[in-house]
Amino acid sequence: MRARLQNMAPQLSSSFISIALLFAVAFANFGQQAHGSVFEFSYAGLHGPANWGSLNPKFSTCSSGKLQSPINIIKNKAVGNKSLTPLTRVYKRGNAILVNNGFNIGVHYEANCGALIVDGKNYTFKQMHWHSPSEHQIDGVQYAAELHLVHLSDSGAIAVVSMLYELGDADPFISKITKKLGDLAKDACAGNEEAQIPIGPLDNKLLRKNTRKYYRYIGSITSPPCTENVIWNVLGKVRTISKEQVEALKAPLGADYKQNSRPLQSLNGRKVELYNEFSD
Repeated sequence: MRARLQNMAPQLSSSFISIALLFAVAFANFGQQAHGSVFEFSYAGLHGPANWGSLNPKFSTCSSGKLQSPINIIKNKAVGNKSLTPLTRVYKRGNAILVNNGFNIGVHYEANCGALIVDGKNYTFKQMHWHSPSEHQIDGVQYAAELHLVHLSDSGAIAVVSMLYELGDADPFISKITKKLGDLAKDACAGNEEAQIPIGPLDNKLLRKNTRKYYRYIGSITSPPCTENVIWNVLGKVRTISKEQVEALKAPLGADYKQNSRPLQSLNGRKVELYNEFSD
């Protein structure tokens, strides 16, 4: 991950530069930054999803894997599991950086900003990023956007919380960073570089509303190298996002990345489990 820091020295403190380097090490392990390979894959043409597996030997799992994401969740086929527990998410205020890595827009944090607890195991909150339209579908419905909250355990295991958005009222969290999104759109990334804009202290309480229903399955990262054995938790409650907010999330991205949702993948016999607080 090589951030375009030289042109942004007045904006970035030394602490932000240090954390950018730390994230480079952390995220390289599970491919969410695609190792700076902005032009190695895209969402259209010869470098599109159908060909990801053949673009680079490191991407072979994208075509050979059997636990790939995203999927279409069929409500009446989801299996209720009473052993599942509510998702415990403890997110706190922290200094944040808005990042355009070329294929999505995300928020990274300067320090530990909380954790997700899955089956009694802690997963540290590392970053979040958006896809539009949504990657996961429910009963064949594709939504306007999807937010992925990415968490990493000490052992390197990945757990993602997915939030789906339909068009409607503006999302309060995105509203907090709207101006910064505009600044990011003016500072387009090039080549293997990233564009970064410091946000400063960001309150994450809007991301941790009570979770009364979610779908759980084992899948993969949805961009190359498509690493598998990711614990997915797709929230049942669909939030709203305005058309202007969707456009703001797309604006900093190049033409082949504005529609940055991977096509649906086969379940290959996998089971989707359901946690529902109100079930008997």
